[in-house]
Amino acid sequence: MPVLTCPEPTYEGPCRLFAGGEPSIGVFSSEGGQFIGGHGLSEDKKLLTAAGLSGLWDGEPIKRVRAGDGTSILPGRRVAMHLMAQPDVAAVMLSDRVLLDQGLLSRFLVTAPESISGTRLWREPSGSADVAIKRYGACLLRLLERPLPLAEGKANELAPRVLPLAPDARRLWIAFADSIECQIAPEGPLYPVKGIANKLPEHAARLAAVLALVSDADIGEVKAEQLAAGIALAQHYVAEALRLFEASHVSDVLRQAQQLLSWLLGSWNEAFVSLPDIYQRGPNAIRDKTNAARLVAILEDHGWLIEEKSGAEIAGQHRRDAWRIIRAR
Repeated sequence: MPVLTCPEPTYEGPCRLFAGGEPSIGVFSSEGGQFIGGHGLSEDKKLLTAAGLSGLWDGEPIKRVRAGDGTSILPGRRVAMHLMAQPDVAAVMLSDRVLLDQGLLSRFLVTAPESISGTRLWREPSGSADVAIKRYGACLLRLLERPLPLAEGKANELAPRVLPLAPDARRLWIAFADSIECQIAPEGPLYPVKGIANKLPEHAARLAAVLALVSDADIGEVKAEQLAAGIALAQHYVAEALRLFEASHVSDVLRQAQQLLSWLLGSWNEAFVSLPDIYQRGPNAIRDKTNAARLVAILEDHGWLIEEKSGAEIAGQHRRDAWRIIRAR
């Protein structure tokens, strides 16, 4: 079956396609919401889909035992994924706790460039740009026209050759892997994104291998300069992951501050409030003193709370640290 791409498959779909179709497919979509909102990532299917895709990323064979379909073992299959989605749509997937804990998201390389709307004024393309695009297209065509590296006697089972690192590239890779390992310690700069950081050395090696094969499809090893380029790309993606994490973390804090404000204005009938009132009686998401203090500081900055320096009587108990609630603005 000459099917090479699919925009929103379930996990079972590619498994069936691999039995009698091409040994590699691309989950490619310029409307990533088709996959993110599709059946494969529905509540009852997303763990299966995530685990299955993670196994394919790891190069594991597909093994299925079903009463209706029988038993099948499909080695040598590959899946590539490239999704484009608007920020809020992508956030549905990137903030999903199941996908994060399972590990699928650490296998993605995500980038979110700033919008350039309002700056895309017309200009004539340069001659060098046209040459570069044609050269790029010709390079891809040469790669696509090469016969697939199939296992002997098999029509749709891949047996790709090993592409080792050159000795100097291997030394560079080890140094990079050790550096990343130090940075994912609990106090390290990459600890907040340790999922993708754990896989960053492998990402760098994969990217370097792609660059090596694009430069020469018959190359025998990954050179140091190619690995250095792969590392540079990997560092870009982990920087993006850290930036997106920090942005989502700030958004989460602001969301909790809004929840606290709604509770204070709608459910809390006292004129003042204290930290114990918040983390003992407030919204379920706020259950510790540190978080409550941080959210109170945000509401203070926005003028919803004013600290009462001398304390206040709250629900029949004197509180040394208390804040007046501003209910009308």
